[in-house]
Amino acid sequence: MKAYLFLFLAIFFEVIGTSFLKLSNQFTNIGQTIVAIGAYLIAFFFLSLVLKTIPIGIAYAIWSGVGIICITLIGLLVFKQNLDFPAFLGLTLIILGVIIINIFSKTTGH
Repeated sequence: MKAYLFLFLAIFFEVIGTSFLKLSNQFTNIGQTIVAIGAYLIAFFFLSLVLKTIPIGIAYAIWSGVGIICITLIGLLVFKQNLDFPAFLGLTLIILGVIIINIFSKTTGH
């Protein structure tokens, strides 16, 4: 169960890092750049702890899939970016993939 807490923290900090990466304006805003890099370092630290328990492919699928969904929501709500139907369909498939892995896979470590 602790691995899933670490995975949540890895996702949380990855989402912060990616959000601030956008705000860094190609690394020209130093404060946002520092937050982005720091958040990514923390995210990878927690992801490394997750890999002690959960297989790398499964952990990365969950980490990246949930991160994509969170970043997409931030893009919609904060940055006012819109999705077309193919993007919405692709994101739906990612969500379904993460759900299938967590419910049916015997390799997730839970």
